[in-house]
Amino acid sequence: MTTTNRSDIESGLHSEAIAHEQSYVDILFGRLDDEVNRANQRLAEVMKDVDPHNPDPEALVRRETEYHGLNEKLDRLNLAQLGLVFGRIDVESGPEDAENPVPGNDSLDRRYIGRMGLDAREDNYRTLLLDWRAPMARPFYLATTVKPEGVSVRRHIRTRGRTVTGVDDEVLSGVTDGTIEQGGVGSESVLHHALEQARSGHMRNIVETIQREQDEIIRDTTRGVMVVQGGPGTGKTAVALHRVAYLLYTWREQLAKSGVLIIGPNKTFLEYISHVLPELGETGVVLSTVGELYPGVVPHGVEDILTREIKGSEEMAGILAEAVKAYQTLPNSPVAITVDGIELTIDEKTVAKSRTRARRARQTHNDARPIFREHLVEQLSHQMATIIGADPLGGKNLLSSADIDQLHDDLLDDAALQTVIDGFWPELRPDAVLHDLLTSRERIDVAAHGYDDETKDGLYREEAAPWAATDAALLDELATLIGLPDPEEAREKAESQWREQIEDAQEVLDVLSSSQSSDIDDVTEAEVLSAFDVIDAETLAERQTVSDNRSTAERASADHKWAYGHVIVDEAQELSPMEWRMVFRRSPSRWMTLVGDVAQTGSPAGVDDWAESLQPFVEKRFRHHELTVNYRTPAEIMVVANKLLAQINPEISPATAIRESGREVRYFPADAEIATITRDLHEEDPRRTIAIIVPRAKFREGYFVVDDIKGLEFDHVIVVDPADIVAESPQGLQDLYVAVTRATQTLTVVGEL
Repeated sequence: MTTTNRSDIESGLHSEAIAHEQSYVDILFGRLDDEVNRANQRLAEVMKDVDPHNPDPEALVRRETEYHGLNEKLDRLNLAQLGLVFGRIDVESGPEDAENPVPGNDSLDRRYIGRMGLDAREDNYRTLLLDWRAPMARPFYLATTVKPEGVSVRRHIRTRGRTVTGVDDEVLSGVTDGTIEQGGVGSESVLHHALEQARSGHMRNIVETIQREQDEIIRDTTRGVMVVQGGPGTGKTAVALHRVAYLLYTWREQLAKSGVLIIGPNKTFLEYISHVLPELGETGVVLSTVGELYPGVVPHGVEDILTREIKGSEEMAGILAEAVKAYQTLPNSPVAITVDGIELTIDEKTVAKSRTRARRARQTHNDARPIFREHLVEQLSHQMATIIGADPLGGKNLLSSADIDQLHDDLLDDAALQTVIDGFWPELRPDAVLHDLLTSRERIDVAAHGYDDETKDGLYREEAAPWAATDAALLDELATLIGLPDPEEAREKAESQWREQIEDAQEVLDVLSSSQSSDIDDVTEAEVLSAFDVIDAETLAERQTVSDNRSTAERASADHKWAYGHVIVDEAQELSPMEWRMVFRRSPSRWMTLVGDVAQTGSPAGVDDWAESLQPFVEKRFRHHELTVNYRTPAEIMVVANKLLAQINPEISPATAIRESGREVRYFPADAEIATITRDLHEEDPRRTIAIIVPRAKFREGYFVVDDIKGLEFDHVIVVDPADIVAESPQGLQDLYVAVTRATQTLTVVGEL
């Protein structure tokens, strides 16, 4: 008698399920390949649409627009192949509503979930694959055995390339068919599998394992400021990135024009997250650190804690305003200038009147210059009229108002006079003003009058010092005070002037053509002129090569006045008051997602309380979410971390760690050999990442300081001299809390904790 054991049956069912899904995945990839081929063919056609010998500006614009659109589509299609499909749900649906009825049960709709949507155009656009962001895909993330959301079965599909490697099923309600592999809770096994994988230099997306509390934040419809508070390992960054992808899917038309900005704590972090959005089907998002948010600034300078605190404080806005006003000067003594043989005198009283008039206009410094110049010239024109129009007999001035107006216009055109006037109210640039301020003790004394010597000393730096990360917010503040031209307005003006130039040239040709006396039959086709023939070759070449065909993201990142449709700030607790001012200028609509943890604040001017930091910008009008589950950090490590948290802020409830590694935190004396500890961990599993976190004083190549590991995670973490990390900063405990919670597997402490 032959017997079949249970494991053989389950193995057979599992293989059958994999084969079933492989056949469907093959169909999906076939559709995806067809989409890619069609897009490539159209791209080739677009490149042939414009005649290079007779370019039409309208055709150029159409080509550039479609060209970029097709390239973006190809990017999405190619990146979607990385895990194209990862899930399936059989969900309750009326027989008339089910697009893909489950075989044998018309009341269930079978929905495949993936990174993009695919449909069968030939079959009335029947859905073959749902984009994970679509409303009909949401039960995949929300369903539980307690609240199944109508889901009978949820299947997680694991793939490598185009090959299905495994499936995990959860029977949530109802009955199953023969392809279902019974037993276990699939979501827990999939989540556990994802959390136990070795970390690398890039963050993984969590689209397959989004949990219910995360999904509620990702799909939150709030059109204002939303704060997501969460302890280490709760998935704040992942939630923020998946929210970006969801918002771009849901409000694509609005956000495609205005763009989305993601601000991270450092460049390592931005590189770490850089692959997530493309893998989710989204490109064209601007990534920046707060220190590089002002266009053209690449910070390299290192500053001490006092300087960072001073430059980050709200009081710095007033100091910068005084620094700008200091350029609006008065003459120390009367200035004599000769115009057309007439000597005019510019004294303190005259300049003061014009300065008062310009300041009362409440405009930026550069925008108020014409007001200052106009008023001063007006005074000088009357002074000149008094001299040359005086009646020798003591009567009324002999010049008419028209004569005085002419004198006014002549003075405006006098280059020497304008040079003198500009000296009292010069045109400014933010970088020059900030450099002059920070490298001059005299200018600091003027701008920071009323502040103590320690503050003034903290602002001063040497002439050759490079820009620091704190300077971006100060440059942005100065750009607002000074008033720089809007790059987009300048571009549109240039485009308008170009079109006018073509129209004017064509009008000239039309006139010439209508007055021709020669027989048109005697004129060869090559002799017939177009507007482009009367525009000089240099200008034509420049227009064809410099035409602004940049993407929205490229234009936005180069424009300090760009208003983004949505702004994400990760590690938002690190922003200083001055940096908040800069960030909120990028979001006049106040549609923002801010993620962070006030227990991890390391910046000396950072956030202690969300309401207090946001009050100047939105008062109390912001939505607050809290993530409560720690997916990353093993419970053994969180025992140590939670003791630190109790010292930082006993009112903060720690997130619940759901994983145990089975390995306790290891402690070594301060003189332990770091290389030996590292080698042993590496030999244990060479695929795992190791981070050695040290005090700033012990930093060298291959090590990390806390500022560099904000938002990152590693398999193994070695914290060296924790007491010195605490002693380095008033936020030392927070820094140590960040350091010990970066590990997904083990924590090793070298030195006294």
